[in-house]
This record gives sequence, C-alpha cells and structure tokens, in this order.
Amino acid sequence: MASIKDVAAAAGVSVATVSRVLNAHPSVSADARGRVLAAVEALGYRPNAVARSLRTDQTHTLGLVISDVLNPYFTELARSVEEEARALGYSVIIGNADERPDLQDHHIRNLLDRRIDGLLVSPTDGGSPLMLDAARAGTPMVFVDRWIPGVDVPVVRADGRAAVRDLVAHLYRLGHRRVAIIAGPAATTTGSERVEAFRAALAEYGLSLPDVHTGQGDFQAASGRRVTEGFLDLPEPPDAVFAADNLMALGALDAVRARGLRVPDDIALAAFDDIPWFVHTDPPVTAIAQPTGELGRAAVRALVDRIEGRTAASVTLAARLVVRRSCGETAEPAGPRPVPAPAFPTPPLPPVQRSTP
Repeated sequence: MASIKDVAAAAGVSVATVSRVLNAHPSVSADARGRVLAAVEALGYRPNAVARSLRTDQTHTLGLVISDVLNPYFTELARSVEEEARALGYSVIIGNADERPDLQDHHIRNLLDRRIDGLLVSPTDGGSPLMLDAARAGTPMVFVDRWIPGVDVPVVRADGRAAVRDLVAHLYRLGHRRVAIIAGPAATTTGSERVEAFRAALAEYGLSLPDVHTGQGDFQAASGRRVTEGFLDLPEPPDAVFAADNLMALGALDAVRARGLRVPDDIALAAFDDIPWFVHTDPPVTAIAQPTGELGRAAVRALVDRIEGRTAASVTLAARLVVRRSCGETAEPAGPRPVPAPAFPTPPLPPVQRSTP
C-alpha cells in the first residue's frame, strides 16, 4: 500500500506539500497540485482517516441512532441519511435502539467515544441524561422524526395533523362511526401527537374516542396484534381501526385474519407511515405517508450546518393521506376526498413552517 512518502517521491515534492494538497490548502501552486493528484491516482493512495482526524479534530463521520431498524420507515430514513451524508463527504455509523432507552444510550456513548462530528437521533423516549448532557455540552445534534420538547436542538420532522384530519374525513364519508386507535408510546412525541390529532379530528365530526377504543402499543407488530385482539373481544367492536405506525398495522391485520375475519368487510384498517408492502397486502392498506427521504436528507444538511458553524434551522414537512382499499373503498382514487365536518367546527391548523429553534 502506497504511503504519503511514496506520493511525495513520485510527484517530486515534499511530504508537507502532499499534505497541503490533500487538505485543500490554498498555498500550493497549480503545477504542484496537479503532480500530487496525478501521483495519488497512479499509486492508489488513500489517506489514513484516523491520522487525519487527530490532526484536524474531525472524523467526517456522523452517528445515527434510529428507533427500530426493522421498521421499514426507519430503514428508508437511514438509507437517505447515508446517501446525503456521502454526497457531503461524510460517513455514517448507525445504531439500532430497538425502541429501548438503554440501547439508545449504549449507542450514543459508543458513538461519542468514536469522536463522531455530529449526531442524528430519533429518541425512543422522553430523553436520557446522557443525550441531554451531550446536547448541552455542545455536541452537534439534530432530532429526526421524534424530538424532546424544551431541548435546544434542531428538529426535522413531518407534521401529520392535516393528514390525520383527511383520514377521519375519509372514514366518516365511508360510514364509519365506531373508530379506534392503536397508539404509540405516550412518552414519544409522535406517539402522543398522533392520538391527540386523531381525537381532535373525530370531535369535528361529533365522534368520540372512548377509552375502550384507545389501545396502547409500542410501535411494534406484536402490540398491534394484542391491542386489536382486545378490540375484537369487545361486545361492540369498532368498525374501523387506525394504527399509529406501520408495524402495528401489520400486527392488527394478523389479528383480524386469525379470527377468520376480513379487512375491510368486517373491520376497516388504516395506518400511519406508509410502506411499500402496503400495496401488496390484500387489500392494499390506506395509509398516511411521510416524506421519509426528504426528512433524512434535510436532517443531514441541518447537522452538517451545525458541524461547519452555520445556523441550522428546524424543518417541518407535510404528511399526506394515500387512499387504497382497506377502509371499504370501492376504488383507489388519486388522493383523499375530505368532506366538510357536519358540526362542531374548529379553527384551522396553523400552516407548516420552517423555524429556527
């Protein structure tokens, strides 16, 4: 393997000149720069990233801690993060928290020990002391998808409230009146926000969300199945179920089929977080889609801005309803068909905004 001394000898310059070229120093002449780059290419020289990090105090490495790598939403998010980071000259180390705060802390500790330049996190709970200490100590950090209220860290997320209202309008138009929700963990911002948005949208149509129609899940398939089994055991089961996560929706679908029932003939099903699989289920699942790729790319750009000393703004994008056939639709229209609420009007939601925390 070629060394920096080999490059210097081949280019006819000093080792210091090679180092200045590799670090884009402006003092090197165009002729010397050209000879060095030609020697690098001919010899296949690759700089030692560890040694460079010791000199520059930068590793050009980002850490990404996601909530569940088995969740297709986070898998797509991680892919977009890696692609955007690579385009900006950074590598990514990924840690899977598996919806466990202890694993989240384990990964954060390891990533900080590896001297990453910045950290992207989708918090699994209300925030651990380790994460909060890192943020307060000035570690460049961005929250993606989920966030911790009150922590001065940019947040890149999707606002699903308008899409949830579209879903409720869609269910109402199809005749569903007894609706239930499989909620995510209340300690997560996405878990609590989706329940609140669903309850508020139902109220616009004069519909309530009784406690027996609110099941507590954990964003994983087994909880979706368990909660749905409880709904089906009720003397008067709901006629529609909204799963606040794609994996919980798949668990709900399993529970319905295990009873010998059919979606949507016996019970309607809709989900938050659209995934490619939903078009292949029978029936295809009506779902709320987040702009996952855009979120990942925006999160990387915000983090790199922080690392490189620029102002990093929070970013909020809009989710949208994708109508298929799991709620009793007779066709798959291009988009939702919201209807005016028959009573109990409420003020419109504020527009989606970009803001600086």
